[in-house]
Amino acid sequence: MGRRSMLAYGIAFALLGAACGGAAAGGSGAGHATVTTRTVQGVGTIYTDASGMALYSPAQEANGTITCTGACTNIWIPLTPPANGSLTAGSGVQGTLGTIARPDGSKQVTLNGAPLYRFYQDTAPGTVNGNGITDSFGGANFTWRVASSGTVKKSGSGGYGY
Repeated sequence: MGRRSMLAYGIAFALLGAACGGAAAGGSGAGHATVTTRTVQGVGTIYTDASGMALYSPAQEANGTITCTGACTNIWIPLTPPANGSLTAGSGVQGTLGTIARPDGSKQVTLNGAPLYRFYQDTAPGTVNGNGITDSFGGANFTWRVASSGTVKKSGSGGYGY
């Protein structure tokens, strides 16, 4: 299956999940750490959400200014805070968790002020397909890195333009 077909299926899946209120919009469940760690073979120790899904942040948002909006959030899914609003860091998470208001008024979890996202092609816990990807949406360029407290190996495969 071609890259464009995979992208189309991924976008359709993300839109369907968002429309149904499913996990694609995902925060964390009650009783679980909002952000925790996981060791992924060949990559290293990364930060994940409560479901074990890898978390990413683009270099361009490190200052806390959100520029991933619109179609970008179909690919890079913002990590939302738990319903009770209580953010918790699991063992090994270094830094401060917080929230930031997105341009649409919703809240997004941050680590040291940088917004956190999931990648739509990470379909199971322990997958890290978005690390090192560069892409652009509406003229804004992004370089995505998996969130971690140390150095991890690149896992993404190049750039995309949407």
